[in-house]
Amino acid sequence: MLYTHGVGGKTVAMDTVLWSRPEESRAGTPLLLMLHGYGTDERRMSTHFDAMPRSFTCAAPRAPHDISGDFGWFLLDYFLVNDFAQVVASASKVLAWIDTVQAKYAFSSISLLGYSQGMAMATTLLRLRPGLAAAAVGLSGFVLDNALLAAMEPLEAKVPFYWARDTADLVINPDAAAFTAEWLAANTELTEATYAGMGHNIRADELVDVASFLTVNVPGSFRPSVDQPNG
Repeated sequence: MLYTHGVGGKTVAMDTVLWSRPEESRAGTPLLLMLHGYGTDERRMSTHFDAMPRSFTCAAPRAPHDISGDFGWFLLDYFLVNDFAQVVASASKVLAWIDTVQAKYAFSSISLLGYSQGMAMATTLLRLRPGLAAAAVGLSGFVLDNALLAAMEPLEAKVPFYWARDTADLVINPDAAAFTAEWLAANTELTEATYAGMGHNIRADELVDVASFLTVNVPGSFRPSVDQPNG
């Protein structure tokens, strides 16, 4: 079952968010924020809630920019050219939302997972607020090549990062892939995995590996598949 609402009945930075848990079950759990790609919506990520470690509270927000009836974190073209003001505005909304829900639920940790453009947003969050995440995952995505963001790099807080992709992915151009590899190597504790034949997509075996990575790197993320009775 999916749960959709804001926080305390108030309008927050992102109005539409799908949750994996009801509100009364979220407090004190590790949060996994799952950021969708360009030209889709939060439902794209919510279909993968069940593949994540069971102790996580997963949240999939809708990006703020309308893309012909779907949504994106910022406008961009095939060459991944972007308006940096839009990037910062969206990132600021996400960070404000994180602060709001963290104050309410006191999550034990925050981790990030971004697909495609969502990976660009996830890594931007890491750059704007080092130390935010216990772990991060990027699926078939990229990191923004931006001089302003790079001014304070390399980052001192190097988060465990799982980068999964198909090297033959035609959506992420070679220059973007090369910069992403360089940035992740310099600024994260990188685990890189490739999935031949996947294309620009998300695959079941990839998600199994993502779940294993999160379980290893996020305290409190493991829970047995079958709950044992007390005593």
